[in-house]
Amino acid sequence: QAAKSARTVVITGVPDGLLHDDVMTDILVIHFQMSKNNGGDVEEVMYPTTKKGVAYVTFEDQEVVESVLKKDEHRLEDKRLSRYYPLKVTRYCENVSAFVIYLVALPL
Repeated sequence: QAAKSARTVVITGVPDGLLHDDVMTDILVIHFQMSKNNGGDVEEVMYPTTKKGVAYVTFEDQEVVESVLKKDEHRLEDKRLSRYYPLKVTRYCENVSAFVIYLVALPL
């Protein structure tokens, strides 16, 4: 089983304040488990987070991360939402800040 960070994606564009957090978490789980969204078994959804409109979705298999990232457009749709919301899905990287510091420190 791959490290949790390798099985996690960052979701931005989650509609904030429309529904109860638990309901939004359920909607995200449903979206990312659907085969039409290239999804698979979801291990965990972290929502809400410290950043508004951001959620973290961890899948049971790393392969699902790759297929979810390949999908051109993720539209969060549910009968409890008045319209669809486009989501941006990116790979989770816990080393981003360390990497940026490393790049800044590189001699030119």
